[in-house]
Parts: sequence; structure tokens; C-alpha cells
Amino acid sequence: MTLHFITGNKHKLEEAQMILPHIESIELDLPEIQSLDPQEIIAEKLKAATKEHKGEFFIEDVSLYIECMNGFPGPLIKWLLEAIKKEGIANLVLKYENHNATVKAVIGYSNGNDIHFFTGEIQGKIVAPRGNSNFGFDPIFQPNDHNQTFAEMEISEKNAISHRNIALKKLKDFLEKHL
Repeated sequence: MTLHFITGNKHKLEEAQMILPHIESIELDLPEIQSLDPQEIIAEKLKAATKEHKGEFFIEDVSLYIECMNGFPGPLIKWLLEAIKKEGIANLVLKYENHNATVKAVIGYSNGNDIHFFTGEIQGKIVAPRGNSNFGFDPIFQPNDHNQTFAEMEISEKNAISHRNIALKKLKDFLEKHL
């Protein structure tokens, strides 16, 4: 049976295929509830997906937790980026002394019955935008112990340390043990 990554983002698919080469993407127009809990968001999407299509799926949700904003925006990062863009986020955060942030990827996998979650996170800080990227906040997120933002890194370098990579490897380990 084919494992489907529910995403319309070809760049996320390309990154995921570096870890899970045989996955295929499937685009489903799923409702996205608003919640500060990424697992709740993913679970609702997976429940909706199983009503539209049979099979095994996984969905990823990325959150950005900014310390000086008490963890905001978390899973609401998509909407904050849409409203004030990466420059607005950087301008807001750089007014504070604390620029620390955590990026977290949560993957939800469903075999049609059960849902399992896999999390990857990386610590870093918010900086003025540097580099070009296909991912919203990559130009303003600089991982700890690195001098470049995600957007400035070669894709192989980013993937070696990224939140998505960590979560995907956990999913891969799970699938190898349980399938």
C-alpha cells in the first residue's frame, strides 16, 4: 500500500522524499481548525482525510514558538506570516532582548484507524531576514550553533538538522518496526 503525504507543497514533499523516497503526495482540501495544539489540528485533518480517501496518510504541521511572545504564534504561524510577513515578525521580535525561538514539526500518521504522532524540534533565534527560501520563516530563523538562517543553508545542510527531518526519521523508524 502506498503511503501518502497530504500536502500541496512540492518543497515539503521533496524534503520528505529524502527520508521516505517512496511516498506520494495527495492533495485534499481539508478543513483546518484553529488551535494552539498542533496534534489537535492534525488529528482533525486526518479524520477528515479518511472520509475522503482510503489508505495510509501523514500530515505535517509546523509551529514557531517565540519566547518573548510567550510561545506565540505556535501553530498559528501560517496566519501571522500571511498578515505581517517574515519582515513584520522579525521587526516585532527584534524589539525585545530575547530573540529565542523553537521550531517544531509534528507529523500525524494514520493507517485509517489509529493516529500516531512524531515530533521534531530545533532551537534557534529570530534574526533580520537573510537568504531566499520556499518556506515562510526560514529567512528569519537561525538555528543555535549555526551562523546561517535556514534560508541561507544548502538544502542538504538544512535537512540534516531540521525539525522536519527529525520528525520524518521518527516516522520512518516507526513504519520500519510496525509494517
